[in-house]
Amino acid sequence: MYVIAGVTGHVGSFVASELLGRKQKIKVIVRDAAKGARWAQQGAEVAVGSLEDAAFLTGVLRGAQGFFTLLPPDFAPPDFFGAQCRKADAIAAAVKSAGTPHVVILSSVGADLPAGTGPIKGLHYLENVLRATGTKLTAIRAGFFQENVGETLRAARTGGIVPTFAPADAAMPMIATRDIGTVAAQALLAGPKDEIVDVHGPAYSMRQVAEKLGAALGKTLPLVEIPRENWVGALTQAGLPRHAAEVFAEMYAAFGTGNIRPCGDRMVQGKTTLDETLKTLLG
Repeated sequence: MYVIAGVTGHVGSFVASELLGRKQKIKVIVRDAAKGARWAQQGAEVAVGSLEDAAFLTGVLRGAQGFFTLLPPDFAPPDFFGAQCRKADAIAAAVKSAGTPHVVILSSVGADLPAGTGPIKGLHYLENVLRATGTKLTAIRAGFFQENVGETLRAARTGGIVPTFAPADAAMPMIATRDIGTVAAQALLAGPKDEIVDVHGPAYSMRQVAEKLGAALGKTLPLVEIPRENWVGALTQAGLPRHAAEVFAEMYAAFGTGNIRPCGDRMVQGKTTLDETLKTLLG
């Protein structure tokens, strides 16, 4: 049996669906029993609890041949990195106690760096505490999610613009979450292996993103580059608490330095295009 966390999000749901499609037994972790109903209807076992509860997670993992996990996003705690570390420690403690032979995690490009990367710093920590448990760890270091373009939809629809922190014409690989989920499921099925897998997709500039989003919405959308000194303000205006906005601004700055780049054992190139993802996002 495989245990899958994050099934209420994009990547985890694709991992679970891929395994079910291959007639594998899975157990999904949800915080709310109601959100597990759709998975139970498809034949999955459902465990209701939190990844931060090491005792609960240990019980869930006992006997599992593989475990897919991630760091659930939580922007509320003022000590953002400290909260990430506490979650990572609970996950690692459960993996060690249960003797889980193989863990596949959703990590990120840049997770090789110990600091200066915003929220990616927590994934660096998660990778290393899991390696210390003795489990075989497959780290899926994903690039920029195509689905992140959805964060500009409100500005596009109400303001008629596409804001960006990145240079307008700098092409950046963008990966669809369905492709990440497929790679993670394949890693679980392949069996225990210590490996870092970079997962990227087709490259687009933000100018191309604005053009494609505009075409999908039937309007022309000017691209607005936000100066670095205004990043934190723009992120708080978008709804992030200030401490979280500062963390994410650090990440965007790190991408601009060129220090965040693929450095895994192998690269997998996703096939899904941004046009396909936009169709899904726009319904």
